[in-house]
Amino acid sequence: MIATRTFARLTGTAPDDLPDEEARNGLIHVASLTLTKTADALIDPKLVLSWLMSALGAPGAMIGALVPLREAGALLPQLALARYVESSPQRKRIWATAAALQGLAALGIALAALTLDGAVAGGAILACLGLLAMARAGASVSQKDALARTIAKGRRGTVTGIAGSVAATSVLAVGALLATGLFETAITPLAVLVAVAGAAFLVAAAIFLRLREPSRTPEDADRDGGLSALVEPILSDGQLRLFVASRVALAVTALAPPFIVLLSASSAQASLGDLGPLVIASTSASISAAYVWGRLSDRSSRQTLMAAGALAALVFAAIATLALSFGGLGGAWGAAGAIFAAQIAYEGVRAGRKLHLTDMAEDAFRARYTALSNTLVGVALLAGGLFGLVADRFGPAVVLLLFAAIAAIGVALARGLDEVQTD
Repeated sequence: MIATRTFARLTGTAPDDLPDEEARNGLIHVASLTLTKTADALIDPKLVLSWLMSALGAPGAMIGALVPLREAGALLPQLALARYVESSPQRKRIWATAAALQGLAALGIALAALTLDGAVAGGAILACLGLLAMARAGASVSQKDALARTIAKGRRGTVTGIAGSVAATSVLAVGALLATGLFETAITPLAVLVAVAGAAFLVAAAIFLRLREPSRTPEDADRDGGLSALVEPILSDGQLRLFVASRVALAVTALAPPFIVLLSASSAQASLGDLGPLVIASTSASISAAYVWGRLSDRSSRQTLMAAGALAALVFAAIATLALSFGGLGGAWGAAGAIFAAQIAYEGVRAGRKLHLTDMAEDAFRARYTALSNTLVGVALLAGGLFGLVADRFGPAVVLLLFAAIAAIGVALARGLDEVQTD
């Protein structure tokens, strides 16, 4: 079959060793994840939404709430959703529903941008972003289970890596268009990008429903207990505690980009041309790294976490040192170069921690492990907002030096993890 040959070529697997149904499912995963990853980049709160709300005249406090709302909102609800996901015979309907809700929320953001302004527009966008973040929580809890049920171990990281690279290619074209300077800071171009993201989420939901996922009735034992049963793994599983601790430390790779941008010596401009280089840098890093990190994770997610964390520590320290030595990063393109290097490390951390959790947990408890770890990391990310106070007092370069030290601690913690890719 064409699907079998195509997926075999993508994953480096002999066609005779690849079941036809798994190949079909693999292409569905790639298509759906490509669409949602593209949509995520088009509504990136660190870049696109902050630019959009600034153009709308929203208060600075609302703009500052974008990233914490998006990140923590996508993680904190997961523990509450875990029970529902575990009791579902199939995960694909949960993921598809979550993707569709994200699409509707994105369309709501676009509509608010086109019809409102000022604080009213900011409030409406934050409300829609909150809905999108909560829907994303449902997608996150269910996606790893759906992937593990339909794709064999050893090919899962490659699937997500392919999707990340393909999605980044399309977003790179958008960044290049913005970098031409053809657009002033206009509301309409950004609203159109957000609307395209909404449509991509809806199409992904429709495609994912075609996944051939086995239907399994949860065992009675899996439904016993309440909140205590959900949090019990963090108390009894030393490897899970170590994984969460290392993931919390390596979460600095997600917090770093705004502080890197602050180091840019250029003043704020009205043209969307300054947004383009940042988008290009971020997406170019994904194109360069997502597939490679995915393949490396299939071999050892533990070593991937260690390598990416070590790279992050070196990159943050180097950026901070350069900024302290030369008084900045040389404008938008200098900041873009720094973001490129930092994003390479972030892609590795993301690929490694996703696959490590997928492969370390048994099928019956994977959703629970995912929700528990994500909830704890969500709390840590909220606390990460305190680094903004450090930046105000001592400067963003000092924050990046702290991030370098924390990333190094994450590497030391990841060293103690088991090799979960071995049978």
